[in-house]
Amino acid sequence: MNGTEEGARSLIKEIAAGIGNLPECCDFLVCPPMIHMQTTRDVIKETGAAIACGGQDCAATENGAFTGDISAEMLAAFGCSYVIVGHSERRQIHKEEDHKIADKAAAAHSKGLTAIICVGESENERDAGYERDVVERQLAGSIPPSATALNTVIAYEPVWAIGTGKTASPEDVRGMHKFIRSNLKEKLEESTKMRILYGGSVKPDNAAALFTIENVDGALIGGASLKADQYLAIAGAVS
Repeated sequence: MNGTEEGARSLIKEIAAGIGNLPECCDFLVCPPMIHMQTTRDVIKETGAAIACGGQDCAATENGAFTGDISAEMLAAFGCSYVIVGHSERRQIHKEEDHKIADKAAAAHSKGLTAIICVGESENERDAGYERDVVERQLAGSIPPSATALNTVIAYEPVWAIGTGKTASPEDVRGMHKFIRSNLKEKLEESTKMRILYGGSVKPDNAAALFTIENVDGALIGGASLKADQYLAIAGAVS
């Protein structure tokens, strides 16, 4: 929940211009606040930049009397191809439970959207040694039957590393992403093709090390995405 229309336009223009200077090494997605989606989409069209758009959340329900919500159908009709569901802030602040997130992901799938399902433990849960139990429960409850390797992305975001400046160690990330991959094999066909993103204070100075870790297929970028040079530097680290 950041930025004015002018700021959003400036940010996406800088990102679009910078992508042209990067090798074709990754896919790009931006998920702006809905009030800035039109501006973002217009700039992407004007520049011809290869950037996909996505929503930060969607409703589990169809269109109707749900004031304040945005449906998956609305996102798809607007040209979005992705939507984030189950972000830690939705889980913590809005008290969204796994079954609700699964319903949102299913709604996204029904309209042709790729759902980015977020999972991750709190600092207290990690300190208590429950991090794998928590993530396993979230995967079991948040992934709907409609999920496939093509229409779903998993984003591991250790809550204690979001916006805190802390970053999970390479060993922590490697272990959890391997655990997630193994867990997915029990649930989905072609699970090896499903992308698993890392999200937790990803910055230009740690991106290259994170991207060398097995089963880390990309990044869910938070604060660094509000600065074009940092977003682009993280993308550049892929190569």
